Amino acid sequence: MMGRVLWIILGVVSILAGIFALANPLAASFAAEQIAGWGFLIVGILQIVLAFRIEGWAGKIWAVLIAILLVLMGIELLANPLRGMVTLTIAAGVLFLVTGIFRVILSFSLRGTSAFWMVLLSGALAIVLAVMIFGSFPASVATLLGVLLAVELISNGVSIIALASVVPDR
Repeated sequence: MMGRVLWIILGVVSILAGIFALANPLAASFAAEQIAGWGFLIVGILQIVLAFRIEGWAGKIWAVLIAILLVLMGIELLANPLRGMVTLTIAAGVLFLVTGIFRVILSFSLRGTSAFWMVLLSGALAIVLAVMIFGSFPASVATLLGVLLAVELISNGVSIIALASVVPDR
């Protein structure tokens, strides 16, 4: 019983964090940008350390170059949060647009299957989101990352609570 309760508490905390992020999307956008900056920096440093365990010079060189790029991205995001928010917002818009186009194209190869409409609608939604981001740019910079973080936290909380019903209690 206690294990299940802890999962439910974790889910509720995630949902509440998402609601707080929705209440102040600008602060949540800054938080998301900083988390991304620290993430790139830490992953880059760890990859540099691990690169020296790779055998052969070709693999080692590529791993170190990618790691240096990650470290530089992390430093840039941490040093210039506003510019980082702009960069991440543009990246999100491009990601939505490209994945949306590919999903729409993929959906037509699924014509006649039960997945056709879901993949087509998912692609169309991603394209609409991209148009919304670029259509309201630069205003979207202030809130987009925070809203995306809020949606993820709420979705995560709901899924954790749903999982609590199937997790064996310990």
